[in-house]
Amino acid sequence: MSEVAGESSVGPTRWFVLRVPSNLERKMRDKLERRLKAAGLESYVPSVLVPTETVSEMKSGKKRVVQRKLYPGYIMVEMALDEEGLIPEPVWFLIRETQGVGDFVGSTRQPVPMEAHEVERILNGMRSTEDRPALKINFKLGDRVKINEGPFESYNGVVDEVNEAKGMVRVIVTIFGRETPVELEYWQVEPV
Repeated sequence: MSEVAGESSVGPTRWFVLRVPSNLERKMRDKLERRLKAAGLESYVPSVLVPTETVSEMKSGKKRVVQRKLYPGYIMVEMALDEEGLIPEPVWFLIRETQGVGDFVGSTRQPVPMEAHEVERILNGMRSTEDRPALKINFKLGDRVKINEGPFESYNGVVDEVNEAKGMVRVIVTIFGRETPVELEYWQVEPV
C-alpha cells in the first residue's frame, strides 16, 4: 500500500459509512476531524457528515425547528482513494484507531463505498430541509385525538388522513350523532 505523504496524485473520492455510538454522532465527527488535522491527513478526508434534516415540530404548544439525525449511530465520510482504489493506509489506521469510532459498513478491509445516487439523495435531502423545514406530524390513521383550537375545540375524533405536505390532518368527529370529517392544521390536535 502506498504512503499518503508526498503523493502527487490522489485518487478519486468516495463516500463511506462509519458506525459510531448513537447520540454521539456530532462528537465523533468533531473528534475525527481534529485527529485528521493533527496528523496532516485532512486533505484525504474532505468531508465528515452527520446526515440530518431540519424538522418543524410542535412541543408544548410551541413550534420549534430542530435538527433530526437521519441515521442515528452512523456518520458519512468522504475519502480520497489511492491509485489501487483503496483507502490510504495512514487514513485507514487513524480512523480505525479513533476511540468511539466503530467499523466501516461493509467487509473488514474492503469497506463498501456508497453508490453515487445514494450520496446525492442524502445530500440533496439535507439541502432541501435546510431551505424549508419538513413537518413532523406525529399522527397516523386511526389515532384518537382531541381538538384544541377552532370551532370544534374540545371534541374528540379519529385521524382519517394525514397530509404532511400541507401540515393538515383530517379528523372524523361525531356531531349531532353523525360522523363528520374536519380538516385541521396538525398543531390544532393532540393525542388522547
